[in-house]
Amino acid sequence: MSNLLTSSIGQKLLMSISGLFLILFLFVHLILNSFLLLDGVFGFKETGQMFNAGVHFMGTNPLIKVIEPTLALGFIVHIIYSLILTFQNWKARGPQSYASGNKTSGVEWASENMLVLGIAIFAFLAVHILNFYMKMKGFIAWEGGEVEFPFFGTMAKGENAYALVNGTFKSLPIVILYVVGSVALAFHLAHGFWSAFQTIGWNNVIWMPRLKWISNIVAIILGGGFTVIALAQYLFF
Repeated sequence: MSNLLTSSIGQKLLMSISGLFLILFLFVHLILNSFLLLDGVFGFKETGQMFNAGVHFMGTNPLIKVIEPTLALGFIVHIIYSLILTFQNWKARGPQSYASGNKTSGVEWASENMLVLGIAIFAFLAVHILNFYMKMKGFIAWEGGEVEFPFFGTMAKGENAYALVNGTFKSLPIVILYVVGSVALAFHLAHGFWSAFQTIGWNNVIWMPRLKWISNIVAIILGGGFTVIALAQYLFF
């Protein structure tokens, strides 16, 4: 176990597995956020009812209470080992890596700038937690009020999470931050997704081109999805 935590291969493996786990979370999060735009499509009579029902389900589901600390641990592991490996690479390259104008040929831009992209995503995540998670969990006071919404064939009551999100996305600086963060996420995933599978061992000549193609699709869906939702809330809701 100690070798897994200290060896370069073990650290890369932990970073890759935690990264893939976080990508699954991002897809779930994107599905929930898409509810912000889909009330009319699924027959909800009032704007925000579908999102409020989704938030209520997530907040009252016992499984989510188990997943949340696991998710937090996944973020911590991914960030720590990303930093460790980045600084190890810098140290191994020595002063030549800082020579002006020197670039490694054939290396993706995202690969060379994963730390910068990671920092941008972390800043985006911090603002997201402060604006939404901390308020929805009651750590920061906010006045959303209680609303009713359809919930599995009956009517349920819960906090008006839609009002919080919609009000936040009426701030242009917040929307710009979300767009920048989403673009950074897309670039991060375009490299990180296939790189994670390469670390695990799926690096043969057959699968690698496929994984790089899938990585671009994943990056477009997640980065583009979060961007569209933020812009749509600002412009049309």
